[in-house]
Amino acid sequence: MSERSDISDFDACLVRVVDRERVAAVQSAMPASEHVEQVADVFALLGDPNRVRLLVALLEGGEMCVCDLAAASGMSESAASHAIRWLRAHRIVSAPRRQGRMMYYRLDDAHVRVLLDIALTHAQHTQAMHPERDS
Repeated sequence: MSERSDISDFDACLVRVVDRERVAAVQSAMPASEHVEQVADVFALLGDPNRVRLLVALLEGGEMCVCDLAAASGMSESAASHAIRWLRAHRIVSAPRRQGRMMYYRLDDAHVRVLLDIALTHAQHTQAMHPERDS
């Protein structure tokens, strides 16, 4: 028997549901599939360090234009503009005002601020294990 089949045999459940009431309660509290997918999209957007840098710049700086966002995040204006388009399309960032040809961006709402604050606080107070990054 291979090691892989030993693991799958070990992980196999002998019964389908152990605690029916708990499973039913969790199922009734489960958000709609479309909401789960939207949350996954938000976390996927936050999975890119450059987009996180842009969001931190907006968190700290308030409304900013692409030029200033690029400078603050250490990105090219083209890369910052592209990332901002993605964040705007997913309603993470909004463009509340324009001044001449310059568009100014900000975090879309308080929910985004809270999510970003919590994620940053979590990162500062925990040390994730990254075996794929360790040499």
